[in-house]
Amino acid sequence: MTLRNGLKPALAALLIAAGLIAAGASAHAETIIHKSVTYFSIGGNTASDLDREMTRRGPFSHNTGRRHPGATRIRFNGTATFAARKGRCVIGGAKVSLSTKLVLPRWTNRKRASREMALLWDTLSADIKRHEERHAEIARTHVRQLEKDILGLSSSGDCATLKARVDRLSQKAMLAHDKDQQRFDRIESANFENRMIRLLKYRISRKTGQ
Repeated sequence: MTLRNGLKPALAALLIAAGLIAAGASAHAETIIHKSVTYFSIGGNTASDLDREMTRRGPFSHNTGRRHPGATRIRFNGTATFAARKGRCVIGGAKVSLSTKLVLPRWTNRKRASREMALLWDTLSADIKRHEERHAEIARTHVRQLEKDILGLSSSGDCATLKARVDRLSQKAMLAHDKDQQRFDRIESANFENRMIRLLKYRISRKTGQ
């Protein structure tokens, strides 16, 4: 059975809202992270059945034009505030939110499966979940770094210039995030077969005590 790359749709645009806070206030950051998990059901009794069911029922990616065994839907949102200090414009604060929604398969025939198929499914579904969890972790790393980078921006002569710098920084961060996600998918796809064989052997050895 072949595991397709996990879905990571294009990021929503990071919204940077300009404001003005009281002069002299120190910059502050607030990261809001929300994570949820949903499932889609699949049937079938054989490995070919499961592969076909995930291809038919899995989450659809507009990027690839096909369905996948799992997905991580990612949405960034955020605001930056600006303050006047000693005649210059400085970052007053940053608030970035991240929403990740994992979409995972659930096999309805798991309890009636043969020992071999149960082992295969448990190994595969655990790997799909780990894969999507890693997508969410990559997103969390980037959103925290973006917030840190925004707060680290130096002052500017006017807030319009500083806001433009925030916008450029945000766009750069999103591009870096996308590249990291795509790189992870490429590595995972290339190593899938060897990884699954290794995981299956490990689970078998644990059951047999060898």
